[in-house]
Amino acid sequence: MKNFDISIIKKILWLRLAQVIVNELYKKKEFVVPIHLALGHESLAVSVDAAISYKDNLFVSHRNIHYNLTKMQSLKEELDEYYLKKTGIGQGRLGSMNLFNKEKNISYASSILGNNLPVGCGFALGNKVKNENGVVFIVTGDGAVEEGAFYESLIFLKSNSLPAVIIIENNDWSLSTKTNERRTSIDFDKFAKSLNIDYLYLQDNDPFNYQREITLLRQKALQKRTPVLVEVKLTTLGYWYMEHPDFPNGKFINYHAGPAPEIQEMEYPLIESSINDPLYVLKQYLPMDKLVKISCELAFLLKEEIK
Repeated sequence: MKNFDISIIKKILWLRLAQVIVNELYKKKEFVVPIHLALGHESLAVSVDAAISYKDNLFVSHRNIHYNLTKMQSLKEELDEYYLKKTGIGQGRLGSMNLFNKEKNISYASSILGNNLPVGCGFALGNKVKNENGVVFIVTGDGAVEEGAFYESLIFLKSNSLPAVIIIENNDWSLSTKTNERRTSIDFDKFAKSLNIDYLYLQDNDPFNYQREITLLRQKALQKRTPVLVEVKLTTLGYWYMEHPDFPNGKFINYHAGPAPEIQEMEYPLIESSINDPLYVLKQYLPMDKLVKISCELAFLLKEEIK
Protein backbone atom coordinates (compact mmCIF):
# COMPACT_ATOMS: atom_id res chain seq x y z
CA MET A 1 0.00 0.00 0.00
CA LYS A 2 1.33 3.42 -0.94
CA ASN A 3 1.95 6.07 1.68
CA PHE A 4 -0.44 8.98 1.25
CA ASP A 5 -2.35 11.70 3.06
CA ILE A 6 -5.97 10.58 3.28
CA SER A 7 -7.11 14.17 3.79
CA ILE A 8 -6.20 14.83 0.14
CA ILE A 9 -8.47 12.01 -0.97
CA LYS A 10 -11.28 13.32 1.23
CA LYS A 11 -10.90 16.82 -0.22
CA ILE A 12 -11.12 15.51 -3.79
CA LEU A 13 -14.25 13.51 -2.98
CA TRP A 14 -15.76 16.47 -1.13
CA LEU A 15 -15.06 18.77 -4.06
CA ARG A 16 -16.66 16.38 -6.56
CA LEU A 17 -19.73 15.88 -4.33
CA ALA A 18 -20.10 19.64 -3.81
CA GLN A 19 -20.00 20.26 -7.56
CA VAL A 20 -22.57 17.52 -8.18
CA ILE A 21 -24.90 19.27 -5.73
CA VAL A 22 -24.33 22.59 -7.53
CA ASN A 23 -25.07 20.81 -10.80
CA GLU A 24 -28.36 19.41 -9.47
CA LEU A 25 -29.46 22.87 -8.37
CA TYR A 26 -28.33 24.30 -11.70
CA LYS A 27 -30.45 21.78 -13.59
CA LYS A 28 -33.43 23.06 -11.59
CA LYS A 29 -32.63 26.61 -12.81
CA GLU A 30 -31.84 27.81 -9.29
CA PHE A 31 -29.19 30.33 -10.37
CA VAL A 32 -29.38 33.53 -12.40
CA VAL A 33 -25.59 33.77 -12.84
CA PRO A 34 -23.59 31.58 -15.25
CA ILE A 35 -21.45 28.96 -13.51
CA HIS A 36 -18.54 27.08 -15.03
CA LEU A 37 -18.27 23.66 -13.39
CA ALA A 38 -14.88 22.00 -13.08
CA LEU A 39 -15.76 18.31 -12.92
CA GLY A 40 -12.51 16.49 -13.67
CA HIS A 41 -10.34 19.33 -12.37
CA GLU A 42 -10.48 18.26 -8.71
CA SER A 43 -7.02 16.69 -8.35
CA LEU A 44 -5.32 19.80 -9.67
CA ALA A 45 -7.23 22.22 -7.42
CA VAL A 46 -6.62 20.16 -4.28
CA SER A 47 -2.93 19.68 -5.16
CA VAL A 48 -2.39 23.41 -5.74
CA ASP A 49 -4.05 24.10 -2.40
CA ALA A 50 -1.70 21.61 -0.72
CA ALA A 51 1.40 23.04 -2.42
CA ILE A 52 0.67 26.71 -1.90
CA SER A 53 2.04 28.66 1.09
CA TYR A 54 0.14 31.12 3.25
CA LYS A 55 2.46 33.77 1.80
CA ASP A 56 1.36 33.00 -1.75
CA ASN A 57 -1.54 34.42 -3.71
CA LEU A 58 -3.78 32.76 -6.27
CA PHE A 59 -5.25 34.45 -9.37
CA VAL A 60 -8.00 32.43 -11.03
CA SER A 61 -10.08 32.59 -14.20
CA HIS A 62 -13.82 32.50 -14.88
CA ARG A 63 -13.77 28.73 -14.18
CA ASN A 64 -12.89 28.99 -10.51
CA ILE A 65 -15.44 26.91 -8.60
CA HIS A 66 -12.89 24.20 -7.76
CA TYR A 67 -10.31 26.60 -6.31
CA ASN A 68 -12.82 28.58 -4.27
CA LEU A 69 -14.54 25.49 -2.88
CA THR A 70 -11.24 23.78 -2.05
CA LYS A 71 -10.02 26.82 -0.15
CA MET A 72 -13.32 27.36 1.66
CA GLN A 73 -14.30 23.75 2.42
CA SER A 74 -17.78 25.27 2.75
CA LEU A 75 -20.47 24.80 0.14
CA LYS A 76 -23.11 27.04 1.73
CA GLU A 77 -21.13 30.28 1.45
CA GLU A 78 -20.39 29.61 -2.20
CA LEU A 79 -24.00 28.68 -2.92
CA ASP A 80 -25.15 31.85 -1.19
CA GLU A 81 -22.88 33.82 -3.50
CA TYR A 82 -24.36 32.07 -6.54
CA TYR A 83 -27.80 33.01 -5.19
CA LEU A 84 -26.45 36.59 -4.85
CA LYS A 85 -27.18 36.65 -1.12
CA LYS A 86 -25.40 38.96 1.31
CA THR A 87 -24.26 35.84 3.21
CA GLY A 88 -22.18 34.74 0.20
CA ILE A 89 -18.39 34.90 -0.02
CA GLY A 90 -18.59 38.22 -1.89
CA GLN A 91 -21.75 39.45 -0.18
CA GLY A 92 -23.68 38.58 -3.34
CA ARG A 93 -21.76 41.07 -5.48
CA LEU A 94 -19.38 38.76 -7.34
CA GLY A 95 -21.47 35.83 -8.50
CA SER A 96 -19.43 33.05 -10.09
CA MET A 97 -17.03 34.19 -12.81
CA ASN A 98 -15.49 37.01 -10.74
CA LEU A 99 -15.48 35.17 -7.42
CA PHE A 100 -12.36 35.64 -5.32
CA ASN A 101 -11.68 35.35 -1.60
CA LYS A 102 -8.91 37.51 -0.14
CA GLU A 103 -9.21 35.85 3.27
CA LYS A 104 -8.14 32.58 1.63
CA ASN A 105 -5.47 34.24 -0.56
CA ILE A 106 -7.51 33.93 -3.75
CA SER A 107 -6.73 37.51 -4.65
CA TYR A 108 -8.45 37.94 -8.00
CA ALA A 109 -10.82 36.30 -10.48
CA SER A 110 -12.03 37.62 -13.80
CA SER A 111 -14.69 36.87 -16.39
CA ILE A 112 -12.40 38.48 -18.99
CA LEU A 113 -10.32 35.86 -20.78
CA GLY A 114 -6.65 36.13 -19.77
CA ASN A 115 -7.26 39.20 -17.60
CA ASN A 116 -5.93 37.59 -14.43
CA LEU A 117 -2.47 37.22 -16.00
CA PRO A 118 -1.45 40.91 -16.12
CA VAL A 119 -3.18 41.57 -12.79
CA GLY A 120 -1.12 38.77 -11.24
CA CYS A 121 2.01 40.33 -12.77
CA GLY A 122 1.26 43.65 -11.07
CA PHE A 123 0.73 41.88 -7.76
CA ALA A 124 4.04 40.03 -8.14
CA LEU A 125 5.84 43.31 -8.87
CA GLY A 126 4.22 44.79 -5.77
CA ASN A 127 5.56 41.88 -3.71
CA LYS A 128 9.05 42.61 -5.00
CA VAL A 129 8.82 46.32 -4.18
CA LYS A 130 7.56 45.51 -0.67
CA ASN A 131 10.17 42.75 -0.18
CA GLU A 132 7.44 40.19 0.47
CA ASN A 133 8.58 36.61 0.02
CA GLY A 134 5.63 34.93 -1.67
CA VAL A 135 4.84 33.27 -4.98
CA VAL A 136 2.03 34.35 -7.29
CA PHE A 137 0.02 31.44 -8.74
CA ILE A 138 -1.94 32.27 -11.90
CA VAL A 139 -4.39 29.74 -13.39
CA THR A 140 -5.34 30.10 -17.03
CA GLY A 141 -6.62 27.87 -19.84
CA ASP A 142 -5.70 26.69 -23.31
CA GLY A 143 -8.04 29.32 -24.75
CA ALA A 144 -6.50 32.21 -22.84
CA VAL A 145 -3.00 31.33 -24.07
CA GLU A 146 -4.15 32.67 -27.43
CA GLU A 147 -4.36 36.14 -25.88
CA GLY A 148 -1.40 38.50 -26.08
CA ALA A 149 -1.59 38.94 -22.31
CA PHE A 150 -0.27 35.40 -21.83
CA TYR A 151 2.98 36.03 -23.69
CA GLU A 152 3.44 39.57 -22.40
CA SER A 153 2.90 38.45 -18.82
CA LEU A 154 5.49 35.68 -18.95
CA ILE A 155 8.02 38.04 -20.54
CA PHE A 156 7.25 40.68 -17.89
CA LEU A 157 7.59 38.19 -15.02
CA LYS A 158 10.89 36.85 -16.35
CA SER A 159 12.31 40.28 -17.17
CA ASN A 160 11.58 41.54 -13.66
CA SER A 161 12.70 38.37 -11.83
CA LEU A 162 9.31 37.74 -10.26
CA PRO A 163 8.50 34.34 -8.69
CA ALA A 164 5.30 32.98 -10.19
CA VAL A 165 3.72 29.66 -11.10
CA ILE A 166 1.61 29.87 -14.28
CA ILE A 167 -0.77 26.90 -14.58
CA ILE A 168 -2.44 26.13 -17.92
CA GLU A 169 -5.54 23.98 -17.47
CA ASN A 170 -5.51 22.37 -20.90
CA ASN A 171 -8.88 20.70 -21.50
CA ASP A 172 -8.48 21.08 -25.29
CA TRP A 173 -11.57 23.29 -25.55
CA SER A 174 -12.37 26.97 -25.81
CA LEU A 175 -16.11 27.59 -25.81
CA SER A 176 -17.31 24.98 -28.32
CA THR A 177 -14.15 24.47 -30.38
CA LYS A 178 -11.32 22.01 -29.93
CA THR A 179 -7.76 23.27 -30.20
CA ASN A 180 -7.15 21.73 -33.63
CA GLU A 181 -10.32 23.38 -34.94
CA ARG A 182 -9.20 26.90 -34.15
CA ARG A 183 -5.41 27.19 -34.16
CA THR A 184 -2.05 25.53 -34.67
CA SER A 185 -0.56 23.55 -31.81
CA ILE A 186 1.72 25.34 -29.36
CA ASP A 187 4.80 23.67 -27.89
CA PHE A 188 4.82 25.20 -24.42
CA ASP A 189 8.04 23.39 -23.51
CA LYS A 190 9.91 25.14 -26.33
CA PHE A 191 8.21 28.41 -25.52
CA ALA A 192 9.36 28.14 -21.90
CA LYS A 193 12.88 27.27 -23.02
CA SER A 194 12.94 30.37 -25.23
CA LEU A 195 12.46 32.45 -22.06
CA ASN A 196 14.81 30.28 -19.97
CA ILE A 197 12.08 29.24 -17.56
CA ASP A 198 11.21 25.78 -16.23
CA TYR A 199 8.30 23.86 -17.74
CA LEU A 200 6.32 20.95 -16.30
CA TYR A 201 3.72 18.75 -17.99
CA LEU A 202 1.19 16.85 -15.84
CA GLN A 203 -1.49 14.48 -17.11
CA ASP A 204 -2.28 11.52 -14.83
CA ASN A 205 -4.68 13.09 -12.27
CA ASP A 206 -2.61 11.62 -9.46
CA PRO A 207 -2.99 14.24 -6.70
CA PHE A 208 0.09 13.17 -4.78
CA ASN A 209 2.29 13.36 -7.87
CA TYR A 210 0.75 16.74 -8.69
CA GLN A 211 1.34 18.05 -5.17
CA ARG A 212 4.95 16.87 -5.15
CA GLU A 213 5.79 18.32 -8.57
CA ILE A 214 4.02 21.66 -8.03
CA THR A 215 5.68 22.05 -4.62
CA LEU A 216 9.12 21.54 -6.19
CA LEU A 217 8.34 23.98 -8.97
CA ARG A 218 7.12 26.57 -6.48
CA GLN A 219 10.43 26.25 -4.62
CA LYS A 220 12.36 26.80 -7.86
CA ALA A 221 10.30 29.88 -8.65
CA LEU A 222 11.04 31.34 -5.24
CA GLN A 223 14.73 30.43 -5.12
CA LYS A 224 15.52 31.55 -8.68
CA ARG A 225 13.13 34.54 -8.58
CA THR A 226 11.56 33.47 -11.84
CA PRO A 227 8.24 32.42 -13.34
CA VAL A 228 7.69 28.73 -14.09
CA LEU A 229 5.13 27.20 -16.43
CA VAL A 230 2.91 24.16 -15.74
CA GLU A 231 0.69 22.62 -18.41
CA VAL A 232 -1.91 20.21 -17.02
CA LYS A 233 -3.75 17.98 -19.47
CA LEU A 234 -7.22 17.31 -18.12
CA THR A 235 -10.77 16.58 -19.21
CA THR A 236 -13.74 18.70 -18.19
CA LEU A 237 -16.24 15.93 -17.48
CA GLY A 238 -19.98 16.06 -17.91
CA TYR A 239 -20.04 16.18 -21.71
CA TRP A 240 -22.74 14.31 -23.60
CA TYR A 241 -23.75 13.14 -27.08
CA MET A 242 -26.77 14.73 -28.75
CA GLU A 243 -28.81 12.96 -31.42
CA HIS A 244 -28.09 14.55 -34.77
CA PRO A 245 -28.75 13.30 -38.34
CA ASP A 246 -25.24 14.20 -39.48
CA PHE A 247 -23.56 12.27 -36.64
CA PRO A 248 -24.45 8.54 -36.53
CA ASN A 249 -22.96 8.13 -33.05
CA GLY A 250 -24.33 11.42 -31.78
CA LYS A 251 -22.83 14.89 -31.80
CA PHE A 252 -20.30 15.43 -29.01
CA ILE A 253 -21.31 18.33 -26.77
CA ASN A 254 -18.64 19.85 -24.56
CA TYR A 255 -20.51 22.39 -22.47
CA HIS A 256 -18.61 25.57 -21.59
CA ALA A 257 -20.90 26.83 -18.83
CA GLY A 258 -24.19 25.59 -17.44
CA PRO A 259 -25.26 22.26 -15.96
CA ALA A 260 -24.14 18.82 -17.05
CA PRO A 261 -27.53 17.19 -17.75
CA GLU A 262 -26.48 13.56 -17.48
CA ILE A 263 -24.55 13.84 -14.20
CA GLN A 264 -26.50 12.42 -11.27
CA GLU A 265 -25.97 12.15 -7.51
CA MET A 266 -24.47 8.77 -6.63
CA GLU A 267 -22.90 7.04 -3.63
CA TYR A 268 -19.57 7.29 -5.40
CA PRO A 269 -19.83 10.07 -8.01
CA LEU A 270 -17.46 8.55 -10.58
CA ILE A 271 -18.20 10.02 -14.01
CA GLU A 272 -15.73 8.20 -16.26
CA SER A 273 -13.86 4.93 -15.65
CA SER A 274 -10.50 6.21 -16.86
CA ILE A 275 -7.64 8.40 -15.65
CA ASN A 276 -9.58 11.35 -17.07
CA ASP A 277 -11.58 11.17 -13.83
CA PRO A 278 -9.66 11.94 -10.61
CA LEU A 279 -12.05 9.66 -8.68
CA TYR A 280 -10.98 6.71 -10.83
CA VAL A 281 -7.33 7.39 -9.97
CA LEU A 282 -8.10 7.30 -6.24
CA LYS A 283 -8.73 3.54 -6.51
CA GLN A 284 -4.99 2.96 -6.58
CA TYR A 285 -4.82 4.31 -3.04
CA LEU A 286 -7.96 2.97 -1.36
CA PRO A 287 -10.32 0.04 -2.06
CA MET A 288 -13.69 0.92 -3.52
CA ASP A 289 -15.68 0.02 -0.41
CA LYS A 290 -13.60 2.46 1.63
CA LEU A 291 -13.99 5.19 -0.99
CA VAL A 292 -17.76 4.67 -1.09
CA LYS A 293 -17.94 4.85 2.72
CA ILE A 294 -16.01 8.15 2.79
CA SER A 295 -18.12 9.51 -0.08
CA CYS A 296 -21.40 8.72 1.70
CA GLU A 297 -20.19 10.32 4.93
CA LEU A 298 -19.10 13.49 3.12
CA ALA A 299 -22.33 13.66 1.11
CA PHE A 300 -24.34 13.51 4.34
CA LEU A 301 -22.33 16.37 5.87
CA LEU A 302 -22.73 18.48 2.72
CA LYS A 303 -26.50 17.99 2.68
CA GLU A 304 -26.66 18.90 6.38
CA GLU A 305 -24.64 22.06 5.78
CA ILE A 306 -26.93 23.45 3.10
CA LYS A 307 -30.29 22.53 4.67
